[in-house]
Amino acid sequence: MRAVICGAGIAGLALANRLRHHGWEVHVVDRAPGPRTQGYMIDFFGPGYEALTAMGLQARLRERASPVEELRYIDGRGRTTVSVDYALFSKAMNGEIVSIMRPELERLLRESVADEIDLRYGTTVDRIDEDRARLSDGTALDADLIVGADGVHSRVRSLAFGPERGYLRYLGLQTGAFVFTDPEVFEQVRGRFVLTETLNRQMGFYGLGEGRVAAFAVRRSSDPRLPEDPREELRRAYSGMGRLVQRALEQCPPAEEIYYDQVAQIGMPSWTCGRVALVGDAAYAVSLVAGQGASLGVAGAYVLAERLHAAPSVPEALADYERRWRPVATEVQRAARDRVTEWFLPTSSARLLLRRWGFRAMRLPGLDRLLVGPLFPKNHQTVAELSA
Repeated sequence: MRAVICGAGIAGLALANRLRHHGWEVHVVDRAPGPRTQGYMIDFFGPGYEALTAMGLQARLRERASPVEELRYIDGRGRTTVSVDYALFSKAMNGEIVSIMRPELERLLRESVADEIDLRYGTTVDRIDEDRARLSDGTALDADLIVGADGVHSRVRSLAFGPERGYLRYLGLQTGAFVFTDPEVFEQVRGRFVLTETLNRQMGFYGLGEGRVAAFAVRRSSDPRLPEDPREELRRAYSGMGRLVQRALEQCPPAEEIYYDQVAQIGMPSWTCGRVALVGDAAYAVSLVAGQGASLGVAGAYVLAERLHAAPSVPEALADYERRWRPVATEVQRAARDRVTEWFLPTSSARLLLRRWGFRAMRLPGLDRLLVGPLFPKNHQTVAELSA
């Protein structure tokens, strides 16, 4: 059996790993010239953590994880307004959570399939003809399965299901992320997440080591259009937020080294068509405010691969994958829209204070699991049950 996967990100590489495990011939293409280095720190937990454990990659995941001791919010003068011991989050999740840079998780998965798959960068799918993928490098590959794992702005989705505008739901936010070097800032944020306690916009920081700092930015914007120059947009939109933010903006790298995009969800009536399937953000992007995009990408890929291995035919496997996995992704999307966005980025001082007191209340015995629940929802069915 042969699969062509468009997208060498987290979901695509997780699927490649599992299909190769089941004896498939796997070809992965990605339009980027090479592995992406831009990205931000994520909390990886839930179904994705279960899936990587089932794939035998939990030890490597923990080796690549970044140590976090504290979550801290600061005001415009750099004063701490609230801090939370990060061990409370780990305890509430029974230890099944790690903090890791998104590019590092991608690298872990890429190394897990090294020399076992055909991986081509600078290449994408140009056309799909029933059971054949025609690539931008002139290659035509016959395939039993063609998968779009190429993110929110999926090329495969547009070819097989139609234009993006029919599926993208803009959530009124834009985000950016970059890495810069500043030993002084590094010392201020080492071992902790530091976030600005601000309305309608926020920057966060984490120390990576050797004076390097990862910066993350998100703000509300009614205009979904992306700026021509992300660096200048970041400097304009986040100025006046205090000395820490100002130092980051002054050292913001060139535009090509910045991750910048809309915050959006993808909603589709179907993720499969013939021998074409979508997985991860291409099918069910939940948005960064949900905090589970990478986890659902890995877990969805795992469920898809297991159904392909167990079902008598590819079409039956694809139908079963969607039937089992859609309720999980849909619930996380709904929770992000209805509950998490306002907590993530408050629009009023009253809501900001409510969040502050919610974090402080986590220090009280018995309240940690109650308050963490809406931020890190756990699905009732395990990945093993969904895949069986």
